Amino acid sequence: MLTEITGLPDYVFGVRATGEVDSNDLKNVLLPGLKRTADTFGEIRYLLILDTDVKNFTAGAWVQDAKAGLQNFTKWKKIAIVTSEKGVEWFTDIFTIATPGSSKGFKPDEVEQAKAWLIEE
Repeated sequence: MLTEITGLPDYVFGVRATGEVDSNDLKNVLLPGLKRTADTFGEIRYLLILDTDVKNFTAGAWVQDAKAGLQNFTKWKKIAIVTSEKGVEWFTDIFTIATPGSSKGFKPDEVEQAKAWLIEE
C-alpha cells in the first residue's frame, strides 16, 4: 500500500510504502501526486519511504513505476529513498547518473536528513 506523506513542503511529494504495493497504489496515489507536483512546480522532489521489502511490489506496480519515471523524466529534481535494504540504497545513489536530477538513499533513522536534503537547493 502507498500512502501520501503529509507535512512536507508543497513542492515535495512523498509516499510511504507498506505491505504489498500493486499497480492500483501507483495509479491512485503515486501518478496523481507526481503529476500534481510537476504541473504546479515544474519539477519533482520525491520522497519514498520503504517500510516494506521491494519484493512486495507486484509486477504491475513495477510497470506503473516505470511509466511514472518516463512520463516525468525531464521533471525529476531530487529523489530520496529511505530504506533498510542496502541494495536499494546503493541503487538509488547510482541512479542519479541515469536521471536529470539527483537521487540519494537514506537509512530508516535518516528520514529527517532525507527531508532536509530534498528541501535544500
